[in-house]
Amino acid sequence: MEATDLLRKVRRIEIKARGLTRHIFAGEYHSAFKGRGIAFSEVREYHYGDDIRNIDWNVTARFNHPYVKIFEEERELTVMLLIDVSGSGRFGTSISFKQDLMTEVAAVLSFSAIFNNDKIGVIFFSDRIEKFIPPQKGRKHILVIIRELLSFRPESRKTDLDVPLRFLTNAIKKRCTAFILSDFFAPGFEEALRIASSKHDIAAIKVYDPAETGIPDIGMLKISDAETGAERWIDTSSKESRNAYARWWDKHVSAIDGIFKKCGVDSAFISTAEDYVKPLIKLFEKR
Repeated sequence: MEATDLLRKVRRIEIKARGLTRHIFAGEYHSAFKGRGIAFSEVREYHYGDDIRNIDWNVTARFNHPYVKIFEEERELTVMLLIDVSGSGRFGTSISFKQDLMTEVAAVLSFSAIFNNDKIGVIFFSDRIEKFIPPQKGRKHILVIIRELLSFRPESRKTDLDVPLRFLTNAIKKRCTAFILSDFFAPGFEEALRIASSKHDIAAIKVYDPAETGIPDIGMLKISDAETGAERWIDTSSKESRNAYARWWDKHVSAIDGIFKKCGVDSAFISTAEDYVKPLIKLFEKR
């Protein structure tokens, strides 16, 4: 991508994301995520009715009198975006590619964080950590993130959701709010998600294309796996094949949704054929 084209796309996304943040998402984001964390503030003498679980035993032993820890809501959050940059994101048959949709949603979330004086960081992942941008504040930092979203080219085309979740758990020590943007075409990540969600406040955004929900009746069709490069021919005129795929898709969506619920992770499913504003607002509102 030429530098002038890249700058033009960065500017277009910045204008759109800033507008949505200012006029639509600012209040929803603040009410959904602010005040969800608590931080230690000070200690004071124990008063009747205080929660004994908050007793500071070290201070109590030092002064031979019970003292309790006082906590206050954290007004500054750290927001992490875990963005799937594997090969399956470069697919789309409607308004945009899945990768393009994830880029715009990530930009809106980034501006929402900065608008609320939060830090924002990014983990680009495939079946490895492709790039880690540590959390920072400011418009300049946001523009760096958007440029990377538009121009980044991963080394691998495959997906392993365990990798970014374990990296998040180990690398980000302080509790953060994390958004996972992916099509979630990767098995076996439930345990890593459960561990990560016990430490961090996680929301999942599954991006999909309408063509992935069913096979049209168009005769013989050559399909290719964007992550492995494997190719095969299928007879789409076969009703049995179309029904089998439809059953697989329903099972896949049900399984992913079940994992989110079991791990206590809020989620949104967004199609490349729809406006992402309403699903995002619903995600914020149900928190």
